[in-house]
This record gives sequence, C-alpha cells and structure tokens, in this order.
Amino acid sequence: MRFDEETMSTASHQPATKPVAAPPTPGRTAEEEQIMAVADTLVLAYGLHPAEITRIPEGTATDNYAIVDQTGRRHFVKVYRTRNSLDLERASVELSEYAADGGVATARATRTREHELLATHGRLPMSLWSYVPHTETAEGTLTGARWAAVGTAMGRLHSRLATHPAAVPTLEPGTAVCDVATARDSFESLILAFQKRPRLGEFETWALQAARERQALLGGVERILASLPQLTVQVLHGDLAGPNVLLKDDEVAAFVDFRPPTPWYLAWEIARLGCDPSSVLANGVESWLTGYIDLALAYRDANPKVSADDLLSSLRVGCAAVLCSTFPFSAPVKRPHIVDAALESYGRARHEADLMLLDRLPVLEEVLRDTLR
Repeated sequence: MRFDEETMSTASHQPATKPVAAPPTPGRTAEEEQIMAVADTLVLAYGLHPAEITRIPEGTATDNYAIVDQTGRRHFVKVYRTRNSLDLERASVELSEYAADGGVATARATRTREHELLATHGRLPMSLWSYVPHTETAEGTLTGARWAAVGTAMGRLHSRLATHPAAVPTLEPGTAVCDVATARDSFESLILAFQKRPRLGEFETWALQAARERQALLGGVERILASLPQLTVQVLHGDLAGPNVLLKDDEVAAFVDFRPPTPWYLAWEIARLGCDPSSVLANGVESWLTGYIDLALAYRDANPKVSADDLLSSLRVGCAAVLCSTFPFSAPVKRPHIVDAALESYGRARHEADLMLLDRLPVLEEVLRDTLR
C-alpha cells in the first residue's frame, strides 16, 4: 500500500503521546486496517512516515512488512500477534543487539523515540529493523565459498555469545541432547492422532508414514546418544537455520530472528545450519560433505576456543536431535494453520536429508575426524 497525506489516518498526525486506537473504517479490509495501524505506529513511535508498506512472508509469531519511507530508505517491520510474550521478544532483540555490538553481522533494531527496542504502546506491538539489501537466505544455497563464509560468521557469533552474561559455557553430557523416552511417547501420540482421523490428506498420509519410520529408528538414536562425550552448552542464536542467515554474494550479510538467550548445545546449532536439508539434497552427500568440512575448518579458525568434540560430534548430535523431533509431522495435528506448501516441502526435505546422513554417518564422521586432526 502506498501512502500520501490523504491516506494517513488522523491519529498519524497527533503528537507522540500514548495513541488511541481508531475505530475500523467502513470499506477497509482487515489487511488494510492492519497496514494503517502499522503506519500509525511508525509515525507515533518512530517519527517515520511511510510512503509504501508491503506485506512479506510471515514468521511463526509475527506479521512482517517491508517499508519504504518518504526519503526512499527501506526498513523491515515485525508485528507481534500477541502482547503475552513481549518480554521474550524484547530479550530476543537484545541478544541480536549484543551480537551486533560485538562485531557480528546482524540486522540492527531501530529504537523508538523513547529509546525502546519494541514499540508497545501503539495499536500494534512491533519492532523496526534496518533493511539488508540484495541478499538471499542460506536455505538451499550453500555452495562453493559460502560454506567457509558461513563457518567463519557462525564461529564469530558463537565466540561473542560465549561472553553473554546470561550463562557461562559449561560441559554437559551429550546424552541430554534429546530425550528418547519422551520422543517415543510423542510419536506414539501423533500416530494415534492420525489413525483416529476418518481421512488423511496427501501430506498427512506422508507424515504418518514418516512418523512410523522415525519411531522405528529411536533405538538407534539411543545408541548414538550413548556414544557422545561431554559437549559445550552456551547461549546460542536459538534458531540458526538457513532462512535466518542472509547471504550477499559469497559473504554472510546478517544473522536474523534471534531467540531469547537460552543455553543449549553448541554442536546442535553448528549441525542445524551446516546440515541445512535443502543444501544436503541440492549438493548430494559427497559434495555436501566437502562443504561441511570447509564450514567446520573456518568455524574453528573463527572460534578457536571451541572443543574438538563439539565439531566432531556435530553430525551425530544433529541426526539424533532431528530424529527425536516430531516437527513438522505434528503440524497438521497441533498447528494446522501453519501447514502450507513451503512447510510440506521443508518437512519432506528434512526427513529425506536426515535419513541420508544417518545411513552414512560413520563414514562421514571418519572423514570429518581425519580432516580436523
């Protein structure tokens, strides 16, 4: 939607005091009402006058918009769908800022007129971000020099987050990466839920079959976990998957969409990004392994304090954690509103890639071990 003085609501011209929500305007759709509310909050909270607002793919808990202001500058807005978890959202933004202050490539949050990271007093709670131009995500695009670039950037990120005051890095038993008993119960419940349905769609039929495959593999997961040494647990990005890494040519332009600072296994986050399912399938296992080794070597150079066990165990940790997870098979039962073509494609790719890696895990680990010695 484009804006000029006539399209801005009356509330947009008021002083930056606590705004009063305007009643719905007859003839406007719910989407148009939300865009007008975004415009109002941008003016009141940030003093930013939008010339154009365009909705872009949403996040799991946000509605996202691309903004062009009246000077032609571009921005990114995340609108939070509920006010119940704004403290956690603020902590996520603070973690992103902490990483950026340490020289890590991230998008920067724009503070409100009151110097807050979130605008919470307007019609819509939101955060405003710098726009990172000319980028693509790392989902399915890790090739060539990008592997080492991602390894370097992730190593710098983890090195910075190791100093976060929320928790100091510690060594914890690798067996706790996932709870196999809980996973068994979750798969059993999911399978029963599918079986009780009178009819299953195409994705539900596939999800039921995949859930049964995963359930049958849980004994092997127990053996994988039993072989793990103690591994580093520290504050992490929290959602370091391909879609949250922005690449510009062969460099990492920004990490985005941090989660609140919660300690977890370093090896899991390395594997989650390095074993991006789309990149595994697009490259083939042999070519992918070459890239993963480049990532691991670059990561070690950028984060020299990392334990060798964290890197050597990363593939084993990644396979075990994915095999214990019911997502996204569980989405049609627990969160049917998020099921779309993209999620279905991701689910199939994630399952196929993990089975491929599991099948060749001893060989892949031996090559990785020889290279990192």
